[in-house]
Amino acid sequence: MAESPKINRREHILQCLAQMLETSPGQRITTAKLAAEVGVSEAALYRHFPSKARMFEGLIEFIEDAILSRLNIIMDEEKDTMTRCQLVLQLLLVFSERNPGISRVLNGDALLGENERLRSRIDVLFAKIETQIKQILREKTLREGVGFNIDEAILANLLLAFAEGRISQFVRSEFKQKPTLHFDEQWTFIQQQLLRS
Repeated sequence: MAESPKINRREHILQCLAQMLETSPGQRITTAKLAAEVGVSEAALYRHFPSKARMFEGLIEFIEDAILSRLNIIMDEEKDTMTRCQLVLQLLLVFSERNPGISRVLNGDALLGENERLRSRIDVLFAKIETQIKQILREKTLREGVGFNIDEAILANLLLAFAEGRISQFVRSEFKQKPTLHFDEQWTFIQQQLLRS
């Protein structure tokens, strides 16, 4: 029972960090500013997280859990190749749009000057997503007997680059250019090209 306030305080710190990433685009978040936002001393922050890197790791864990768990649901519930690809890209774009501050972590903007380990974790997350897209594309051949003329790894990289580009535009525009804007029309075009390849 005594653990409950500690968990809530940790979550509150991470929520404040995400909020500051959203409201202070381009600015570095210091522990002093974060402590002021949370309403505690810096020492109190360090009782919950041993370092600022660990606070960012907490946000990255949230990102990993949210995206990878939904990715698994897509894989379980949807069997059509193109629909799966569409839903994976949509997942990334909608998640970013709903979590503007966290989208700065996803595209690496908020991690500049932070511990290299943090950027590596984001790289690993995107590598997992790309591998999943590649697997989705490869399964088309197994399921339908017809594959693509272009290597699935190249296509998977292209699809992920599209999503990453939309997320970067969102961050660069200070969250004005929504990642999902025109997605339906863009996906229709991408799908047509994929099916021709």
